[in-house]
Amino acid sequence: MLDRDTATTYAGWFRALADPTRVQILNLLATTGRPMTVGEVVDHVAVGQSTVSAHLKILTEARFVLAEPRGTARLYRVNERCLTCFPSAADVVMGRPAVAFAEVACGEASA
Repeated sequence: MLDRDTATTYAGWFRALADPTRVQILNLLATTGRPMTVGEVVDHVAVGQSTVSAHLKILTEARFVLAEPRGTARLYRVNERCLTCFPSAADVVMGRPAVAFAEVACGEASA
């Protein structure tokens, strides 16, 4: 059985992806392959800037997305470690063996 701290972390990740717009934003950032501004993200999704900003905040808090200050703007990009962590989390929740949580260090930013 999962320990409570790990279960809490995984629940936060699943909650962050429980909205279709956030899934679209994460997919956009992952497939674009470069950091994007809020305005660039808005150009690709069917919601306004304040809504995109709110979604990016949730994705950033979950560490799926990293925000880099650039002058007065922020550039958002996928946290590459999530490519390893999230599938492992889904496997663990479903009772399958996965990479040890301590080995993937999802909370840390990748370079």
